[in-house]
Amino acid sequence: MSQATPLVERVRGVFAADGPLTETLSGFVPRVQQVEMAAAVAEALTDNETLVVEAGTGVGKTFAYLLPALASGGKVIVSTGTKNLQDQLFRKDLPVVRRALRREARCTLLKGRSNYLCRYRLRQYVEFSAGREVEDAAQLRLVDAWSRRTPDGDTAGLASVPEQASIWPKVTSTAENCLGQECPDIGDCHVLQARRAAQEADVVVINHHLFFADLALKEEGFGEILPSANAFILDEAHQLPEVASNFFGMKVSSRVLSELARDTVAASINEAPDQPELRDLARDLEFAVRGIRSVLAHGASRQAWDALAAREEVTAALDELGTALQGLQAALAAVAERGRALQAVERRARAAQERLARFLEPDVEAVRWCETHTRSFSLNLTPLDIAGTFAKHKARYPAAWVFTSATLAVGDDFTHFNAQLGLASPRSLLLGSPFDYARQALIYRPQGLPQPNTPGYTQAVVAAALPIIEANSGGTFLLFTSHRALQAAAGLLAHKTERLLLVQGGASRRELLEQFREAGNAVLLGAQSFWEGVDVQGDALACVVMDKLPFAAPDDPLLKARSDALRAKGGNPFRDVQLPRAVIAFKQGVGRLIRDIHDRGVLIVCDPRLDQGSYGSVFRNSLPAAAPVTRDEAEAVAFFAGVAADERSAGGVM
Repeated sequence: MSQATPLVERVRGVFAADGPLTETLSGFVPRVQQVEMAAAVAEALTDNETLVVEAGTGVGKTFAYLLPALASGGKVIVSTGTKNLQDQLFRKDLPVVRRALRREARCTLLKGRSNYLCRYRLRQYVEFSAGREVEDAAQLRLVDAWSRRTPDGDTAGLASVPEQASIWPKVTSTAENCLGQECPDIGDCHVLQARRAAQEADVVVINHHLFFADLALKEEGFGEILPSANAFILDEAHQLPEVASNFFGMKVSSRVLSELARDTVAASINEAPDQPELRDLARDLEFAVRGIRSVLAHGASRQAWDALAAREEVTAALDELGTALQGLQAALAAVAERGRALQAVERRARAAQERLARFLEPDVEAVRWCETHTRSFSLNLTPLDIAGTFAKHKARYPAAWVFTSATLAVGDDFTHFNAQLGLASPRSLLLGSPFDYARQALIYRPQGLPQPNTPGYTQAVVAAALPIIEANSGGTFLLFTSHRALQAAAGLLAHKTERLLLVQGGASRRELLEQFREAGNAVLLGAQSFWEGVDVQGDALACVVMDKLPFAAPDDPLLKARSDALRAKGGNPFRDVQLPRAVIAFKQGVGRLIRDIHDRGVLIVCDPRLDQGSYGSVFRNSLPAAAPVTRDEAEAVAFFAGVAADERSAGGVM
């Protein structure tokens, strides 16, 4: 390693046992891994390097990159995968770092435009709703009253209206429906105000969706800030390949089409009330959208488009959609000069036509697939490989780039992650967790389970886990790789435990987690979205059960298309795609258990394939090396008895 730079020396001093961070943050204890990461980030910022860091749970990576970022004195953009981490960085971590450095750095939080109230669209919807019965009238009144007092228009500031409420798309804007410079409310635009603050800030905290929206030239309005940055720090970086694939691709969604129809009705009432045929054409579009949804799979699914397109009813429904879009766009073009709103919906109708035409045109470099939910769908065109595209965009910004997450490597190898993003030869750093897994955790691997693809496997998993769940006085996560298995387990547990049973889909993710934390000994069953990004500390989560190794479904259209393309080039899809993805997801699931130095708990890994083939060892090596492993149910039950005894001897304080 080269001689320490002034920035590295300063960073090490701030993290010292008697340094400013210890003085600023009560209870702070320096960790070797954290200081090592901070020094590596400082070097990357000094030398404009690309750095890839896996920092295990408990390293404290947010301080490890925020402190050198602020100390560097340059403009830094920090991007996260979730709004939760975005808010934590801005509202909790950055103020601590600023105090420790005694630097009045200008920091701002910037979200995508759909997170900010649009005064123009709110007024339009209020006028549209006058004298009508609308399903979200009560929420509209709350939003209208809040709009008069909010300083920044951030929708998160109105807690009484849920994040997923139907009112928000009607009173916020998107790149498609924003009037831009033509908007009569541009002087009071919350989005523009947030952008101006970001242009003037030293540290801008964003999320991956906003970052890629502009990197992919989707004109979310952040692009003018990117060239001025000295460094980009991307946390939760394991999510980047999937997010990048979405933004470098294209989609036609039922939500966007339905909003177009609804906004057309509102625009015609306000600016062309003598043209009732516009409302009829908008209704035709709504009927066409429903027609497509009715011929697709029921419930949630992902399907390859080529198989769907071979069905006559799908082709007919798609023809109706094209006809409806064409008719609406032509009628809007004839009256667009009457007002700004009509011009805007005409542009959106034309753009929707272009996207649909592009989707219907086969592309050997992309995969066409369809995703359905209970009431909605999207037609997606996703590139098979985004490495070259990302590398090209990254090269436009010759700054320092730091990619970090708790799960980036497979074993000690970053090849899979680097290849996905086209990172040629970045510096890499692998830092283990500082937690005392030998004392804090036990890994239980039940014996005698059948193969995961055999009938009765889920029943066997529930039977194996139940004694441990009941012995645990705290809460339990059961993580499943499929919703079918999740529902089957929920049905079995409903008759086998008296504990509060929380099942994904029964409420929003946030509501389920709030109930889980409050109960203290609940059982929560979750699928993919609960394997990562969930932070529950203490006894509220003392047991995590994984039903299977988290391989993606082999019939997933994206995975299948990418595997076929790799196989055609002589590659090995299992080794190069499926296994690395599964290992990273597995490590995310493992990371749910121990979140704090005081946490203790049992991880139950049920899949017998851990002992099979060469790939089983890759998963075994991804488990915390110091954590003891048992195949004995009695030993797993006894672990919780030992925890209770330790708590009693310590007077209930760990």
